[in-house]
Amino acid sequence: MLKSRIYVGGEFIETQKELLVKNPYDNSIVGISYLAGTKELERAIIKAKSVANELRDLPSHKKHSILIQIASKIKENKNEFAKILAQEAGKPLKYALGEIDRAIQVFIVAAEESKRIPKEYLSIDWTPAGENKEGFVKYFPIGLIAGIAPFNFPLNLAVHKIAPAIASGNAIILKPARSTPLSVLELAKIIDQTDLPKGALSILPMDRESGNQLVTDERINMLSFTGSPSVGWEMKREAGKKKVTLELGGNAGVIVSDTADINRAVQKCVIGSFAYSGQVCIHVQRIFIHEKIFDQFANQFIEITKNLKKGDPCDEKTDISSMIDIENAIRVEDWVNEAVANGANILFGGNRKDSFFEPTIITETKIDMKVCALEIFGPVVVIEKFSNFNQAIKYINNSEYGLQAGVFTNNINEMNQAFNELEVGGIIINDVPTFRVDHMPYGGIKNSGFGREGIKYAIFEMLEPRLMVKNTDY
Repeated sequence: MLKSRIYVGGEFIETQKELLVKNPYDNSIVGISYLAGTKELERAIIKAKSVANELRDLPSHKKHSILIQIASKIKENKNEFAKILAQEAGKPLKYALGEIDRAIQVFIVAAEESKRIPKEYLSIDWTPAGENKEGFVKYFPIGLIAGIAPFNFPLNLAVHKIAPAIASGNAIILKPARSTPLSVLELAKIIDQTDLPKGALSILPMDRESGNQLVTDERINMLSFTGSPSVGWEMKREAGKKKVTLELGGNAGVIVSDTADINRAVQKCVIGSFAYSGQVCIHVQRIFIHEKIFDQFANQFIEITKNLKKGDPCDEKTDISSMIDIENAIRVEDWVNEAVANGANILFGGNRKDSFFEPTIITETKIDMKVCALEIFGPVVVIEKFSNFNQAIKYINNSEYGLQAGVFTNNINEMNQAFNELEVGGIIINDVPTFRVDHMPYGGIKNSGFGREGIKYAIFEMLEPRLMVKNTDY
């Protein structure tokens, strides 16, 4: 069993509040950590503020070296990290290993971006008043950042806040989900061995009251939150004058045109629908299939879904395992049953045992059903027909969310129309919306977010421009 002390201002400590971490698959205790309170948070804030100037002045080559060292050490311990992640999050090992690879890549890209912090020269003499003057714009660290990360990608989504903070010269206090703190606390052990100034990073699992101080405390200059829309927008309302970035949820849609490669679309959509039991904010939730190919797509989709291997997340052959907890499995079951009671038809699945919910395919739904209108965050996908591409676009856009969408087509006009008309933050052509590489701009519109992540774009969010104008006639 792993025992993980929390990381406060560059020191590993224990508190009086133990935090038991359980494997969602069998409810066994896989680790013990601790909850931070207001005292530990205060210590982290004070320490972070004390190293602000040192971080601001840290040369690019030193930041680059620190970030590369972190990436190398994660790679050396990849299998250990993946095992921890699989146990704490119930994530099948094949996906846990993929998450570790992505975390490594985030630090590598952040190392490169640390050498590209922008500067700009401005010609001031475009007007008579600007004669004999020139301007310079330099970007400075915004200050102390509060990062709040969710359970579903406990390492990589934390790293998407930590690595850009280091690259941009900011201190960060990271609050992981209480159900999945172990992998990021293991990361803290690696970061602690680098030359990053002590206090630049704190990892604090917290209770709700202490965690809310990350949102309201005026000494914190920026809040970066990944989680549910209801929580995120409330945090934005409470955040005061601090800068806020929100990476929230979605009910991602896919269009499958009659020109698409059906075999490719089916294979991709099965993975996008059911990887990590659909507990992914860009999980495929709604698939709109041209009526000419609907039956062929549906039959293949069901057949492949039937063959997904269910079981222990630590088994390398497992495709789908338990959800994060029984409460969420019951919620998904209730939404599916509600849809069926109102006329929807289950083509496959629909059953729950404890915290395991079967991969489930539904059709004949209505747009106001929860399985369509809200973010189900579970292994459920709705498939419906469309007759023309304009109609499919409207179906995707008829949502309060707008994170990413997938479009399977070999028609260039449909690609262009999708790009111009879909109301989302990203359109993925001939792949599912679940696709993400970590250096691309990532985020949504409407209820799906505010601002962008992706290393370079997160760094820009963490910087403030400052202008200097000086005379040239002296």
